[in-house]
Amino acid sequence: MERYLCSLFLLGTLALPETWAGSHSLRYYYIAMTSPELAEPRFLAVGYVDDQQGGRFDSASANQRAEPRAAWVEQVEQEEPGYWERNTRIARGNTQAYRVYLQTLRGYFNQSEGGVHTIQVMYGCEVSPDLTFKRGFYQYAYDGQDYIALDRETSTWTAAVPQAVNTKLEWEADRGYTERKKAYLQEECVLWLKKYLDMGKETLKRADPPSVRVTRHTGPNGEVALRCRAQNFYPEDISLTWLRDGEEQLQDTEFIETRPAGDGTFQKWAGVDVTSGQEGKYTCRVQHEGLPEPLTLKWEPESSSTRVIVGAIAVLIFITAVIAGVVIWRKNTSGGKGGNYVPAAGNDSAQGSHVFPTAKALAPGILPGLYWAKPREVSLGPHPVL
Repeated sequence: MERYLCSLFLLGTLALPETWAGSHSLRYYYIAMTSPELAEPRFLAVGYVDDQQGGRFDSASANQRAEPRAAWVEQVEQEEPGYWERNTRIARGNTQAYRVYLQTLRGYFNQSEGGVHTIQVMYGCEVSPDLTFKRGFYQYAYDGQDYIALDRETSTWTAAVPQAVNTKLEWEADRGYTERKKAYLQEECVLWLKKYLDMGKETLKRADPPSVRVTRHTGPNGEVALRCRAQNFYPEDISLTWLRDGEEQLQDTEFIETRPAGDGTFQKWAGVDVTSGQEGKYTCRVQHEGLPEPLTLKWEPESSSTRVIVGAIAVLIFITAVIAGVVIWRKNTSGGKGGNYVPAAGNDSAQGSHVFPTAKALAPGILPGLYWAKPREVSLGPHPVL
């Protein structure tokens, strides 16, 4: 069940709004789910400032309380006494409301009792580097498919499926409902984002530059690719661009999405296919908030001396392995008494050092969003909540 919920958050249809260097965002994510495995539908809510999870509520937890998920978020109680108690009440109310919404949407889609059904909600705001409002978003999904979303420019709702037309007509009939949504995104959401950024400035406003290297890879059929890998950077917004003779190679570039490294930093790489012998024509340009100016790198082939050293080390390792094998064989054939083998002085093979990387999560347990500042409306039917 936990793995299924993680998949819903991480792979759900609600696309993350793209952010750019220097910008900041406050995002909230809800999921309500019903399943034959559950005695009653489960409701979860999480909140993120940028990539840092701030608060979480899970109706399946023992205490069913909204709780801080970062040390800096705990400061909010000092400025807003009763903050977490108030949000606990809101979340418990949402738990009941979203159980009704699940029933309502099952009726819209003419679905029978039973089966697994989910509602996903994402809403929040983003500010520019000068902390002024940049954009806001409200998006809803049902059973992994887009359902309805706010068009802030026109103050209307976009129904992604025919069944969402009922919701669209209801919400647009109450003009004040949509205007309150817009006002929240443009004003209150921004206000709280600024507060959270101030509380967590040491974490949220830092800029760690990336460490970058370019490597060359040969495929099974002789094809050659260059890869530009950036690691240990924060925040997550970064630009990796491959250029050939100064011209961008966007169509020929393969990217992986920016990924959490598990230690509070991020990693990303971009690869490009090249013709063998033409590697010197390519450069990787890296732009990041932590860099005073864009960084440009090329692939540097190993020098002959380096290859000699690497080859010598490989030979030594092979010889050592052969000697070790002979020693073990002689011990075994001599009944474990060591035969005529005398260990060399200072041999400490039993104390050999082996460094194993610690396993780290590549992503938060569930999708982003920080916790509520004040009650807001989120309604999929006739029962406004939040």
